[in-house]
Amino acid sequence: MSTLLLLVCLPFALIGVMLGLGWLRTRSLARRGAALVPQAGEVQPVTGGTIHYVEAGDPAKQTLVLIHGLAGQLQHFTYALVDRLAQDHHVIALDRPGCGYSTRNGAALAKLPEQARMIGEFLDAKGVKDPVLVGHSLGGAIALAMALDRPRKVAGLALICPLTHHMAGPPAVFRPLEIRNTRLRHLIGDTIAVPMANWTAEQTLTQVFAPEDFPEDFLDRAGGALGLRPQAFVTASEDVVGADASIAAQAQRYRELDVPGAILFGAEDAVLLPTQHGVPMKKFGLRCELLPGRGHMLPITAPDQCEEFIRGVSISTRVPATLRG
Repeated sequence: MSTLLLLVCLPFALIGVMLGLGWLRTRSLARRGAALVPQAGEVQPVTGGTIHYVEAGDPAKQTLVLIHGLAGQLQHFTYALVDRLAQDHHVIALDRPGCGYSTRNGAALAKLPEQARMIGEFLDAKGVKDPVLVGHSLGGAIALAMALDRPRKVAGLALICPLTHHMAGPPAVFRPLEIRNTRLRHLIGDTIAVPMANWTAEQTLTQVFAPEDFPEDFLDRAGGALGLRPQAFVTASEDVVGADASIAAQAQRYRELDVPGAILFGAEDAVLLPTQHGVPMKKFGLRCELLPGRGHMLPITAPDQCEEFIRGVSISTRVPATLRG
């Protein structure tokens, strides 16, 4: 009888040991990530969490608000663009709610309107008037949500490879993040997700950056090491589910869009197809430009073209949002 009990319990014991080892490895990698990418800026409380941000340039000049994408952080913009744009703009790069060193109080706040509200509240608290919103990937969807919900407080949209429409499922590289059970999401995040992410980092980055190469300094200079934390996995999973739950309703409102702007897409983007998320936005007044041979991570791989694009949008939206119409 004792032998039978041992055979029954052994698999569960092994699972427990594996999860325990995963928990220890996760904590070690998380400490490494935080050491490689320490907090860079200030933190502003908002309803439902906090916003971590860095600020550069003259506050008297046109403000650009830089909003990063899924599983990212503000370093995607500080990598190459913030210092360039700050020469003649006021620039704010922020960690989206729950990302980097920002926080949010629960999965419900991952939906696009909620992230837009939190960032809008942050801008109001900072006294920012008539910003141009620069949104990359999922950040583009949130910039669109802000333009729809507060059109008289947004001067323009400069969207880079944005998510704009509902998809049958998340991009293949992000499919493991589609976990809808909260307890399971946290269990995976606390045990196996981070070691797996560390193990498959090169393969994942190759897919995200394709057809271009990812930079060797992505972990530190671009903040990628912050993904080696349980909360980064949990937030990204919540973002996938939250975007899926809210993007279709948002797309139904694009006919209301009354904020000028444009879209820049890598013609070879393997994460979000420009034919699905860029070109269709022309009928809602957003010009769409394609960069041949480029992929999804343009703020890092094509800073010259992104800088020119953002400046072009900024110049074309000099009329204050409150005076439009």
